[in-house]
Amino acid sequence: MRIKRILATTAALTCLAVLPACKGGGQAAPPDAPASSAAPAGAAAAGSLAEAQQYMREFTGCEDLGSKPDDPRLPSGDFPKVGQWSVTEVGVCRDGRRQGNIAIAVPKDMKAFQAGYKQYVTDKMSGGDGAYGLFSNVLVGKGFVAFPTNSKSAMALLQGNMRVLVCNPGGRVPEGYKREKPLVEGCGLTDFFATEDGSGSPNFETPQDPAGGGEKLGQPKTGSLGLPRAGSIAELRKLVGNSMDCEKHFSTDPDAVAIESIDYQPAVKGNALDWGITGRALCGQPAGAQRAVNLSWLDTVGDMKKLQTKAKAAQQADLKDDGKLRATASMLLVGENIAVETNKPSSRFDLYQRQFLYLNCVPGFSAPSGYRLEKSQVEGCVLTNYEPEHPVG
Repeated sequence: MRIKRILATTAALTCLAVLPACKGGGQAAPPDAPASSAAPAGAAAAGSLAEAQQYMREFTGCEDLGSKPDDPRLPSGDFPKVGQWSVTEVGVCRDGRRQGNIAIAVPKDMKAFQAGYKQYVTDKMSGGDGAYGLFSNVLVGKGFVAFPTNSKSAMALLQGNMRVLVCNPGGRVPEGYKREKPLVEGCGLTDFFATEDGSGSPNFETPQDPAGGGEKLGQPKTGSLGLPRAGSIAELRKLVGNSMDCEKHFSTDPDAVAIESIDYQPAVKGNALDWGITGRALCGQPAGAQRAVNLSWLDTVGDMKKLQTKAKAAQQADLKDDGKLRATASMLLVGENIAVETNKPSSRFDLYQRQFLYLNCVPGFSAPSGYRLEKSQVEGCVLTNYEPEHPVG
């Protein structure tokens, strides 16, 4: 079963040239960092445990720092000891926010550390553990290496410009993630944190199968059960009816359409033409004396594939932070040549009754029997009327 999970993780991924993932000990250098430093660009230098803790506390709850060799929080086995791989200090802190620990190693010579770790991975693979290091928890900063036990801690540190060191040639880095050179040949650095249980960085290259492995009610074998269309913004406004606050509060003025608030953010950002949109309107009450209320956006679409491609990229960027989509960001519901952006569940429910479907690009998403699940125009996404956070029925 383990081999099957590994194959599932690495299938359909873009290979990072000789990019190994290390499980147990190692380091990763930051993006665009010069090979001589092998540390993330913009990462604060840390030459001691205290400095490493200070840096990591910007992104995690690295508390209760301990440096005693018998600290029970220190990992056994793979974790380097003082004197190994140029390590001069080891310690561990607690990430209370995410209910995990972060072990820390401070090497005197980062290249020596990486070379030692690479040899360790090579020896483990030669000893029969060919999958060793495919799911690395070894993150490199400037002058220190972190070993988080919790995937959420690791992903938080990656936001701080740390990098995963991978030294198993079978490691893969999906498209959309960084690939950088470490200080030793045969390894790689990346901001992709792979986990066996899927709790790490999302893999946006994982194919989505609308068939879900079997026939489901409410789901066509081929084609679509039908999507709404409209010839203009005026027709779209009429089509959505009372689904949103479009009858009393409606505007196509570019300045009004560009309005958003902390509570209501559009799915489409920047120049709408770049998203394949030909017409755009705002429904709801923009902020005035009070906060904005019920903001939603109506779109006529000239290039649906371009819209879905841009929306997929936006979802990926949002998911990359913590694996979740922001609640204040509008979800994109599409028809044949139209789209609606809204973050109001009740509005979306009404739109689903009018045959709109939500563009969902979350890796591994599936819908229960009875919900619609159809192919989108971009790989890795589906169209559906099922929302796990707001199921109907």
